[in-house]
Amino acid sequence: MTEAHSLELRTRAVGPWPMNTYALVCPTTRQSVLIDPGADPDVLSALLANSTPVAILLTHTHPDHVGALDTMRARLKVPVFAHAGPHFNGLPLAPDRTLADGDTVAVGQYTLRAIATPGHLPDMLCFALESDYRIIVGDTIFAGGPGRTWSAADFQTTLRVLREVILRWPDDTACYPGHGPEFRLGDKRTAIEAFLARDHGDFYGDASWE
Repeated sequence: MTEAHSLELRTRAVGPWPMNTYALVCPTTRQSVLIDPGADPDVLSALLANSTPVAILLTHTHPDHVGALDTMRARLKVPVFAHAGPHFNGLPLAPDRTLADGDTVAVGQYTLRAIATPGHLPDMLCFALESDYRIIVGDTIFAGGPGRTWSAADFQTTLRVLREVILRWPDDTACYPGHGPEFRLGDKRTAIEAFLARDHGDFYGDASWE
């Protein structure tokens, strides 16, 4: 449960897949950020009700995560923050601010920290709520497995990120993915460690912990 003094986390599933869009709202200033405007602009606008948007953040640039970006960018008139790229299929994104690993974003009285987690795409970012237990993980990791990869090299990058980044997070970390339900990292740690211990050869594609 989100405590009253923490950033308010709102979510809606949008688009045909569907994809999880998130909004984070400062309970004091009512400033907000929108994360991954995938589709359904009117739903996204409703998600931001009773707040003052200050930025749009992208976990990565797959179409299901940025489908409503142009509309929301024009509607909200706020800057877009994203990884420098390369972006999916050479998307001409032109972010107003590029984010690298460790960069921070202010949301009212609170701070988000960008964490680079390439593999699914080179421009993948997670957003950790500072002094909190919640992380918006995009398509980096799901309850059932890691994000899909499109080459053996990308899959090896995913394995490295799991070892060197994800498993260093505390067990109580609540992961909020781009698709499906949130989950507690500690509940998946044993399965992830077993997954990493296996010889995957030249594998890439969709994978599950089992």
